[in-house]
Amino acid sequence: MTSSSSSSLIRRIVPFFTTRIRQNYRLLNSSASSALSQPQSQSQVEAPDSVLMTESCVRRMKELQAGEHQEKMLRLSVEAGGCSGFQYEFSLDDKTNSDDRIFERDGVKLVVDNVSYDFVKGATVDYVEELIRSAFQVSTNPSAVGGCSCKSSFMVKQ
Repeated sequence: MTSSSSSSLIRRIVPFFTTRIRQNYRLLNSSASSALSQPQSQSQVEAPDSVLMTESCVRRMKELQAGEHQEKMLRLSVEAGGCSGFQYEFSLDDKTNSDDRIFERDGVKLVVDNVSYDFVKGATVDYVEELIRSAFQVSTNPSAVGGCSCKSSFMVKQ
């Protein structure tokens, strides 16, 4: 593929993904606003919106931190792409940004930026060891309607 054809392809794809991200962002914000406007106790409002970590996820993060001098946090972000429209990205980070949300379990911290948070509210992060790979993955996500079999990409409910 030549440079000009790949840049042409990128110019055509970027507006599509930008529009999809904005639509999904508005959709998630409007559904969150309507859910928050309903009278509920404070504990019921916060619990469904938390991003949870399984015991396997916590155990693996503790293993990764064992050899580190500085505490590492698991960062979850959502990017446009993948076979279903959006994909999960995991990385280890040692700092937070002003727009980050931090979720903690047994001393292990999961960091999610504000835009990605709207796509993963109520989700559960797991660490899975399989024959062909070992990886962090989002095992359940109430904001997703479908995805690929490797659980690295998803479609947002409309």
